[in-house]
Amino acid sequence: MSAESMDKLVALCKRRGFIFQSNEIYGGLQGSYDFGPLGVELKNNLKKSWWKSMVYERDDIEGIDSSILTSPIVLKYSGHEDTFTDPLVDCKSCGERFRADQVPDYCKKEDLTEPRHFNLMFKTNVGPIEDGDSFAYLRPETAQSIFTNFKNVIDSTPHSLPFGIAQMGKAFRNEITPRNFIFRVREFEQMELEFFVKPGEDEKWHKEWTDLRLKWWENQGVSKESIELYHVPSEELAHYSKATVDIMYKFPHGLEELEGIANRTDFDLGSHSREQSELNLTAKVDVNTHSNAKLAIQDTKTGDWFVPYVIEPSAGVERGFLAILNEAYNVEKLKDGKERTVLRLKPHLAPIKAAVIPLKRNNKDLVERAKDIKNELQSLALGRVLLENSGNIGKSYRKHDEIGTPMCITVDFQSLEDGTVTIRDRDTMKQERLEKKSISDYFKNALNN
Repeated sequence: MSAESMDKLVALCKRRGFIFQSNEIYGGLQGSYDFGPLGVELKNNLKKSWWKSMVYERDDIEGIDSSILTSPIVLKYSGHEDTFTDPLVDCKSCGERFRADQVPDYCKKEDLTEPRHFNLMFKTNVGPIEDGDSFAYLRPETAQSIFTNFKNVIDSTPHSLPFGIAQMGKAFRNEITPRNFIFRVREFEQMELEFFVKPGEDEKWHKEWTDLRLKWWENQGVSKESIELYHVPSEELAHYSKATVDIMYKFPHGLEELEGIANRTDFDLGSHSREQSELNLTAKVDVNTHSNAKLAIQDTKTGDWFVPYVIEPSAGVERGFLAILNEAYNVEKLKDGKERTVLRLKPHLAPIKAAVIPLKRNNKDLVERAKDIKNELQSLALGRVLLENSGNIGKSYRKHDEIGTPMCITVDFQSLEDGTVTIRDRDTMKQERLEKKSISDYFKNALNN
């Protein structure tokens, strides 16, 4: 079960501290959001899961973290300066501005201006003098710095093809019409892998990475029933793409892209390389007169140089966050006729891994025992553990159901006598009594399953 509407998710995010409108006390900044105390935990857990699967669990991928400020020369040869645009129209009737493919029905065709291209990249001045020449772009994607660091990585690590470079980080796009909560915003985070392969092996790897990414999303709690694969038709492909598969998710506002897996051929390394004429490129690239590096691999048998093809799985953190939240959202009817809202988040993604609750907030002995348990579990470094000292056990349970906490640990007066505590499971609401010495093992097992 998922949320009935986007409004349900927005309300939950505001009420429980997942996401706030940026600059809200001044009326808000359109297309910008701030992640609150629970939101930053869920977001970081999602990124940790991606990094773990990409870098830690594989021996053929390295990670980098590059600068957000990007030289105009990089984005000239990548094609962004010329092609990273959206067609923009104005409606003379309502006075609003829209992307040409997103004009609402209430705008009549005769009221629309002719489309004009609008560059999506943010510029910023570099240095003390604003003369129009000293500027950089805020990167529109994390991919280009992976390509420009290709030689640095391959020279400093022992890898040969196939191998990949992974990066997570902020990207910026001056969207004309940000919309659908955090789905389309101007400042967002990407999780991108560029996986370099030999020409001729690209189709095999493209399929393999599509399968791997589907499995990963399933492991994050996104059900197969909520996903469709869209094999992008040739007439819709980006100029650099040989083939692209979009993982489409049924968001509350409709079926939209969650992640794209593209076969970018040799376009990217070829575009940023010197001596292009000697590299037998299959992609059409602009002549590069600035690069000082040959971004190619030498065949050890023939001695010939060739440019690797690139398979790129690229996902947005915010879109992943929204999909996971939507999948986890449940409203359940209870036996007493009441309802509870519960987020059935996978334990590794839950913002709070366990809440330790003293039965009475003003009882020093109960609170101290609860703090000891909280500190013991926190020292395991498996995620945030919270001391929930509200004094109302029922409300505490409902709160932690709603924010996705996998377990609540209640310290009561029996705990002072025999050291046992009550463990309550979020999903089943079943409770069991556990000895103090068993709490840490129970906690570790619950989070690792």
